[in-house]
Amino acid sequence: MALPCSPTRHCSLLLLVAGVLLLLLVGSMRPCAATLDEDIELIWGASHTYFFMDGPDTESLALSLDEQQGSCFRSKNTYLYGTISMDIKLVEGNSAGVVATIYTISEGPWSYHDEIDLEFLGNVSGQPITLHTNVFANGVGGREQQFYLWFDPTADYHTYTIEWNPKYILIRVDGKAIRAFKNYEDQGVPYPTWQQQRVYGSLWDADEWATQGGAIKTDWSNAPFVAYYRNYNTTWCRPSPGVSWCGAEPKDSPRFDLDQQTLTDLQWVNANYRIYDYCTDHKRFNESEFPKECYLQRAGL
Repeated sequence: MALPCSPTRHCSLLLLVAGVLLLLLVGSMRPCAATLDEDIELIWGASHTYFFMDGPDTESLALSLDEQQGSCFRSKNTYLYGTISMDIKLVEGNSAGVVATIYTISEGPWSYHDEIDLEFLGNVSGQPITLHTNVFANGVGGREQQFYLWFDPTADYHTYTIEWNPKYILIRVDGKAIRAFKNYEDQGVPYPTWQQQRVYGSLWDADEWATQGGAIKTDWSNAPFVAYYRNYNTTWCRPSPGVSWCGAEPKDSPRFDLDQQTLTDLQWVNANYRIYDYCTDHKRFNESEFPKECYLQRAGL
């Protein structure tokens, strides 16, 4: 809203400007909790979605899918390094064939696009939902890891986070690290370092592959399928003091090294809940054909 400009309000206006600058400075130093209908936009299936108040102070978005159409939103902003998180409650009951997503993707040509994927593959009632993750860099993907979760993701909201910095892409669930993809660009492995990415969330039908390799199809008698999203938060990547931005962080800086708790979480999840890792898929790759980062990880680099 534009403020009237007059001599009697000159001091007040100066104070207001100073206050706004202070708020902007403080806001740049802490997580930003986005108001959903201001910071995301619906791009398809608007007739299948609705915003609602989930409690006195929490705005949520319901995405739905029926036999005619699914639904999708995207962020209005794009990001180059940062932390993005959202609370999601997945489709209840028989969700075989249905996929809910939260992911980031660049907007340049597909041949060299970057993407960080979290896809939740539905299942028949009583069977676990699979969290399917993948990373694309410069158009190169095929870096899938899949996980079961240690809770029922349809019973309540849980927080899913993409943490992207110049050294690692971390995927967290309720704050617990489940996957770390390291930057080996200096070894010739592509890594997302220069393209801004936009956040997307969607609910769609993928019964040709999503559940048991496509063996179980979507049961449309259970439609509409509904997944709920809330608490969209973004935090810009913070470099070391004196460094202009995260992309300028010195390569030997320990700024983005993994702490002991993160390493412990990764070990626990990988031992108990990881069900697929492309770096151990000997049916897919001959020993000499694994992606280069797989050998580097085995060597502890």
